Amino acid sequence: MENRLKNLKKIMDEKTFSQVRFTEKHRETIQNKWSNQEDKEQIVLNILQLLNQEKTGYQLANLLLARGIKQFNDNEGSLYVFLHRLESKGVVQSSWISKYETKYYQLTSKGKRLLKQAEHKEKRSSVILQQLIGGAEWKIAESRF
Repeated sequence: MENRLKNLKKIMDEKTFSQVRFTEKHRETIQNKWSNQEDKEQIVLNILQLLNQEKTGYQLANLLLARGIKQFNDNEGSLYVFLHRLESKGVVQSSWISKYETKYYQLTSKGKRLLKQAEHKEKRSSVILQQLIGGAEWKIAESRF
């Protein structure tokens, strides 16, 4: 079976992929996708940093905007979806203050550990943040990039 796969790859290289050309436009598209991934990682890092202290989603959206992150401007729903994703992963906890009927978000101890790792270890931070970014929920906000 292994030989059959090798033969298949050889035939595909000779027949199917011989017409494929990797243009400068392709390179630019890939570069843009990479920079978007870095942007997402920076957004997650900023969210974790800001949630080191208890905040409402509204406060968080405004603070992100103040930091120059405009992806959630007029699209706060995607921020809440992402906060719920972080909550389901045990990174963020939420609590309702019934007096004000307001929901507050804050990092859990797990979230604080992840934040420290992300801030102090360059190589690991990308892996950690990518794990938090992944999933269908983030794709809602992705349309704003």
